Amino acid sequence: MLATLRKSSISPVSAVIDAPKLRRAAGVTTYDVAIVGAGILGLAHALAAVRRGKRVVVIERDIRANGASIRNFGFITVTGQAAGDCWRHARKSRDIWLEVAEAAGISIEHRGLVLAARRPEAEAVIEAFLGTDMGQECERLSPFEASQYVPPLRTDTVKTALYSPLELRVESKDALPRLANWLENEHGVAFRWGTQVHAAEAPRLDTSAGRIEAETVVICPGDDFTALYPGRIAAYRPTRCKLQMLRVRPAERFLLGAGVMSDLGLARYRGYADLPEAAALAERLDREQADERANGVHLIAVQSEDGSLIVGDSHHYDDMPDPFAPVSVSDLILGELDAVLDIPGRTVVERWIGTYASAKNRWRFTDRPDDATRIVVVTAGCGASTAFGIGEETIADLFG
Repeated sequence: MLATLRKSSISPVSAVIDAPKLRRAAGVTTYDVAIVGAGILGLAHALAAVRRGKRVVVIERDIRANGASIRNFGFITVTGQAAGDCWRHARKSRDIWLEVAEAAGISIEHRGLVLAARRPEAEAVIEAFLGTDMGQECERLSPFEASQYVPPLRTDTVKTALYSPLELRVESKDALPRLANWLENEHGVAFRWGTQVHAAEAPRLDTSAGRIEAETVVICPGDDFTALYPGRIAAYRPTRCKLQMLRVRPAERFLLGAGVMSDLGLARYRGYADLPEAAALAERLDREQADERANGVHLIAVQSEDGSLIVGDSHHYDDMPDPFAPVSVSDLILGELDAVLDIPGRTVVERWIGTYASAKNRWRFTDRPDDATRIVVVTAGCGASTAFGIGEETIADLFG
């Protein structure tokens, strides 16, 4: 039943021209674009720049990607993103992910989304969503039809399901290094790993490895709000979100044909939650699952190549989140998993926390300290889903 993927309307990745030779002046290598940060947002900007034939350097303070971009689900989510430019960027980014994955040897573990509804109020939200422009490529499934994608689905308690063919699942901890290697080896992007940027004022960047010069600078700081331009970033009033996630191993292996969400996601993801019909669902969830709502718990379950599931997550907000992961919160996540999927004998084999930037009433911001510099931050935990679209927008803004 998996829907046939549409042919992408964007310029093919294979059309990227070889990067021109670098200019050298007074012993300093000069680039067209310097990108600070090698998470998915930084790599997306690098791709957009090399597609225009620009000389690009990516500067990363860690020796490898280790932040939000690899501590997530690797779930490229379109359906449920907030209406407007968030959804549009996610739709474009998904198509670019398909091209990049093929070119860079990144495995697509599975495709699509099944959002399993257990309450009448959730069914009403699904019906309303299907009536929007964002729901045009989606369909409503019976519990039996949904179980063809998700074999352990509890068809006795699930009333209906929303199915989207758009979502993609990659293994983030493998995909990010492969993407960086491909950009470096195939398209001449220079990487400076383990290098701290102390100051960035185009055309000069002062780093722990010496001076770098670039015509333009794109800063993708993630949830580091103090290293560069702290005053400008503070104006957007960002905070940090801590999440808990788990890897669950089933006793008996099954093949998951789509990512899985539940009623809690309908009341959290703004593409659904902003619909008028979602108010009744939120009210009922506040009564029946008050602990889950208080801890920002909703369900996403995706599968890795070895058959294990990555399951999450929770959301707690603080300017300095603590590093601790209470068992009570992970139990709430597992409880929602068990309410939707029947996985006898499952065991938790890994637990971890992640953090990302967050801000009220905005899902991202781009700040312009000067004509040649941009600070780009995603503040809604959807960087993997929207980064490629944002990167194209930023580079177009800088170069016309």
